[in-house]
Amino acid sequence: MIKVSGIRVPEGADTEHVRKKTAHMLRIKTEDMQDFRVLKRSVDARKKNEICDVYTVSFDAPDEKNTVRGCGLKNVSLIEETRYEYPISGVSMREHRPVVCGFGPAGIFASLLLSRAGCKPIIYERGCSMEKRASDVEEFFRTGLLNPESNVQFGEGGAGTFSDGKLNTGIKDREGRLRFVLETFVKCGADEDILTSSHPHIGTDRLRKIIPSIRYEIEKLGGEIRFESKVTGISVCDTEKAGKSMQLCGIRTEQGEDITCDSLFLCIGHSARDTFEMLHDTGVDMEVKPFAVGVRAEHERRMIDEAMRQEKASYRLTYHCRDGRGVYSFCMCPGGYVVNASSEEGHLTVNGMSYNARDGINSNAAIVCTVDPADFIEYGNDALSGMRFQRELERRAYEECGGYIPYQTYDDFIKNRPSVSFGTVQPSCKGSFAMGNIRQILPDNICGDIIEAMPAFGKRITGYDRADTLFAGIEARTSSPVRILRDKDLQSINVMGLYPVGEGAGYAGGIMSAAIDGMKCAERYIRGE
Repeated sequence: MIKVSGIRVPEGADTEHVRKKTAHMLRIKTEDMQDFRVLKRSVDARKKNEICDVYTVSFDAPDEKNTVRGCGLKNVSLIEETRYEYPISGVSMREHRPVVCGFGPAGIFASLLLSRAGCKPIIYERGCSMEKRASDVEEFFRTGLLNPESNVQFGEGGAGTFSDGKLNTGIKDREGRLRFVLETFVKCGADEDILTSSHPHIGTDRLRKIIPSIRYEIEKLGGEIRFESKVTGISVCDTEKAGKSMQLCGIRTEQGEDITCDSLFLCIGHSARDTFEMLHDTGVDMEVKPFAVGVRAEHERRMIDEAMRQEKASYRLTYHCRDGRGVYSFCMCPGGYVVNASSEEGHLTVNGMSYNARDGINSNAAIVCTVDPADFIEYGNDALSGMRFQRELERRAYEECGGYIPYQTYDDFIKNRPSVSFGTVQPSCKGSFAMGNIRQILPDNICGDIIEAMPAFGKRITGYDRADTLFAGIEARTSSPVRILRDKDLQSINVMGLYPVGEGAGYAGGIMSAAIDGMKCAERYIRGE
């Protein structure tokens, strides 16, 4: 199979145009190109009058080696097609069914593979099924009445369900897992464009329909999903097997149900703070890890699109501050909304969310600054110090505006004063908001670094550092504040049978990487490794 990258064609050109351009580049006939596939499509809008589409394609052809050698192009190569291969079971039927805790991306794809292998997992999800969860979230946006177990963070689909639904990842995929996840989404209702787009996304409205379709297959294959069932404890016993000190023996739910099991896939999200505390108290080895905190910046989508020379434009910004910290954009939502993403009473955090159409009047992105254990020292020197730091910032955010999302113009943020009016940019959010002073919430050094970075971002995107740019606060849950340590067998370093999986465990960041991590852990179990 031949792969050709960097094929530049006029914006909007169809696949046949790309096919002919590729054949011309390689000096071959179009009819000799069999099984022609688009692998990736992106837009190059760097020059306003020369906007073009850029393609990567693959195809079969006669005498491929000589074709590649003869064209003399560096962007042409021979490749082997990679298709995901299901793991072959390496053990006989086990005494106990595997248990999965959490039904976000990691839990969903771990459960899907376990079910297809005939393992019939039992899945516990603290939140509600999609229909009930969506109703609870909309009620919270409308009234401010929070259900701590069914919200933007918890419930079927995980936190990513109420986000932009981004499917991009930096993971190198040599085993075909990435394609498998994307094809699963397409099979369940996502647009086929996600298979080729350089920045694939689904949108919160589509995800709410797609996730239950995957659940139906899991149930059809014998998997059992128990919603509104929080795992509140694990039981362990002493062991000396495989260099571990403990063996998983079972779990306990909030309803008082005790389940005997010897394998638990811990697919909790980054907001499962009570579960972190339970694991820490049980003696599961974990460590504090760096993450990032900051604000969510809102601009008119028209301004961003014009600056980026592209409709519904995405961007990625980074800046290295004089004090050594990094400030960067995170979870950018074209045509999206700022959402109240709180999950604890008396605490407030925000996130970004887009629908599939991405047609809102504003675009937003988190502008966050890296923090590490040195920033958490006053909150302890154990694995949970970062979590306590997050909680304190979220408590301040809640108190700043009485539970409403604090909003502030960039100009007022610089001058450290509460906003009393907005400029051209008006808030586009889900949940009630009020004007406040975010400088009173975040540490001074974080605020200073954001202020230092904004003019640099304004040079990249004209108007980004306008005085009436809106900041909403605070963005505190960019990633998990802990890492539950695991070894090469993907099990806890000290508890045999416990698989820390995905974003909450500290091994993923986003829908795709969490889903792939769930697959990897399930593969280990299925193979008996």
